[in-house]
Amino acid sequence: MFQSCVSALVPSNFRVSVCDCLAHRFGNAADRPERVRRYPSDMTDAEWAVVRDALPVPAWLEGRGGQPEGYCHRQMLDAVFYVTDNGIKWRSVPADFPAWDRVYAFFRRWRENGLVKELHDRLRGKVREAEGRQTEPSAAIIDSQSVKGAASVPSATRGYDGGKKINGRRRHVITDCLGLLLMVLVTAADVTDRQAARIMLPRLRVRFRKISLVWADGGYTGVLVDWAKEKLQLTLQIVKRSDDMKGFVVLPRRWVVERTLGWLLRTRRLARDYETLPASSEAFIHFSATMLMTRRLARTTAHGQTIRTPRQQRTTLAA
Repeated sequence: MFQSCVSALVPSNFRVSVCDCLAHRFGNAADRPERVRRYPSDMTDAEWAVVRDALPVPAWLEGRGGQPEGYCHRQMLDAVFYVTDNGIKWRSVPADFPAWDRVYAFFRRWRENGLVKELHDRLRGKVREAEGRQTEPSAAIIDSQSVKGAASVPSATRGYDGGKKINGRRRHVITDCLGLLLMVLVTAADVTDRQAARIMLPRLRVRFRKISLVWADGGYTGVLVDWAKEKLQLTLQIVKRSDDMKGFVVLPRRWVVERTLGWLLRTRRLARDYETLPASSEAFIHFSATMLMTRRLARTTAHGQTIRTPRQQRTTLAA
């Protein structure tokens, strides 16, 4: 449910705020002081306009229980983006944001209720539409990335990746052809690509009915290819690197998901896995991707006019 669907509700009686988030309009956030944008991770007004229209509506606003929120949604998201982008401890959240424990409570609530994934998926649909694509993809790419685990990662959810010699966790991701995340699974580093794919591919098939083709690297070869074809009606096409290749070579299709994994490492919270729960790691991955898509969507508008993407320009010329 989008914010436009709740415009008929009666606003709160608190003082008028410059912020138009749901917590200010219908909650108790108007009692809190305003803050100005001062960090690179803070959303601009254009980015906030994109996020605001895609925000999940809180349960209390739909009459499903809970108390009206007392903190600005924009401030809370900026605080979580700051933690994601700079990789700081929760207790080190700058003083101009709400108290760190309130920011963490916001993060935990969004993680447990799947709100961050809901926001991420809505923005992904908007990005695909801006690129002239259909909202639902028809093909995907799968890959994984092993990262070292900090001391805060318990032994029950960490392992040793013998191939890359990394003790920590492994991020298994499935992206569309634009490099946008479709599915994320964080496991111990000793969980192989094939084992994770047996968990992720059935979920992918249920969530995205139009997908019939998935590209993968050599780590997904073997009986998994036949299993995906027989059980899921998915074509798992392996893109291999030939033995005579030397140095860095861009491989068809695989470069898309590898670029996405590189994007994730640009946020310092994801340079190493610090989270006790794998679900927290997955939430930070979604927040990182949300930041990228928000900026991407904000750049497509200027002075109220939509800027055509290169793909749209080529389509216009061809017509």
